[in-house]
Amino acid sequence: MPNVNANGIQIEYDTFGAGSSAPLLMVMGLGAQMIFWDEEFCEQLATRGHYVIRFDNRDIGLSTKFDEAGVPNIIEAMAAAGRGEKIKTAYTLDDMADDSVGLLDALGIDKAHICGASMGGMIVQTIAIRHPSRVLSLTSIMSTTGNPDLPLPKPEAMNILMTPAPTEREAFIEHSMKVWRTISGPGFPLDEEMIRRKSELSYDRSFYPQGTIRQLLAIMAHGSRKSALANVAVPTLVIHGADDPLVPVEAGKDTAESIPGAQLMIIDGMGHDLPREIWTRIADAISSLTHKATEA
Repeated sequence: MPNVNANGIQIEYDTFGAGSSAPLLMVMGLGAQMIFWDEEFCEQLATRGHYVIRFDNRDIGLSTKFDEAGVPNIIEAMAAAGRGEKIKTAYTLDDMADDSVGLLDALGIDKAHICGASMGGMIVQTIAIRHPSRVLSLTSIMSTTGNPDLPLPKPEAMNILMTPAPTEREAFIEHSMKVWRTISGPGFPLDEEMIRRKSELSYDRSFYPQGTIRQLLAIMAHGSRKSALANVAVPTLVIHGADDPLVPVEAGKDTAESIPGAQLMIIDGMGHDLPREIWTRIADAISSLTHKATEA
């Protein structure tokens, strides 16, 4: 896969579709490499008239790692946040948003449709806030505004998120399977074969759990985007699972309410995942949004 220098770091990326099609930047979530945007799903978007770009965020996959920042103590950071103190981080979501725009710069793309899942949704919200002239449309999936008044994750979802990943390959894969069993929704069968394959590929491609911890702190340090989102003026789609145990559905509703004119799609039975059974529905919804935005 190709990589470029963007915003002072190396970013690994790949693309689907014709370069002459409408650019659609796909931003993945916490600790998730770009391969979790499944190739088949990306191809579905490409066939609907998009030049799909997926990439590894900083500190994950094959993009630049921030080894010099060390491994943060997440318990101490959470305690500091609880006391209202500023969290010390190597970077914030602002930097990660700037990475995304830097990638567009490196690819010679002036404006793009942007789509993010979970932490990726937070990043694309931040792009729309910081770089409004670069955004054609915004899709935020299973994400949140960072509003501190929103409901917390279910305890079992938070516990599995905070459990350190084992370092041994097979143990890591089994842990990953447990994570997905915990956060997936009840309305769709878990594709364990696909999850196992992606977990194996993730481990072999880049096992780097310390990057996930630093990304988590970047989320914690960013605070609420709710008031700033009121100034987002591009066509926006918010997609959320009704049964999300990690980022409760109220967060999706809050996101849609915060952005003027945003569409809200709540999918019954969907948790904090993107089951194959809804790929076509989601691809159609994103494409409907991007086509309307392009025609406007």
